[in-house]
Amino acid sequence: MAAADNTTKPTDYYKVLEISYDATDEDIRLNYRRLALKWHPDKHKDDSAVTAKFQEINEAYNVLIDPAKRLDYDLTGSCEIEKYSLQEYLARFKGMILTCNGLGISHEDRWSPQLIEGFERPDK
Repeated sequence: MAAADNTTKPTDYYKVLEISYDATDEDIRLNYRRLALKWHPDKHKDDSAVTAKFQEINEAYNVLIDPAKRLDYDLTGSCEIEKYSLQEYLARFKGMILTCNGLGISHEDRWSPQLIEGFERPDK
């Protein structure tokens, strides 16, 4: 992962591989192969920018294809709200947002009825 300092943004591996944040392993493999062929240094002799791009693609693939590394990256990687639009942020965390019920968190708030009953509206 790219070093995070004040001058450079952390690398978004999903954007490097041109995949969505909820991409399957198959999506990751297919896009990796496509991009690796496109950016392979043997096709672009003596171009250091192409070599750097190819290394970035390999780095992204190695992180996202490994389930443990991907989870760690998703939780601690380049996820900072101010660096993403709302749509990108929601797309990135859609899986976590949608699995709250799978974690035992009910969609029905058990405290709301008590709060609503105890709340008195001021007369208008």
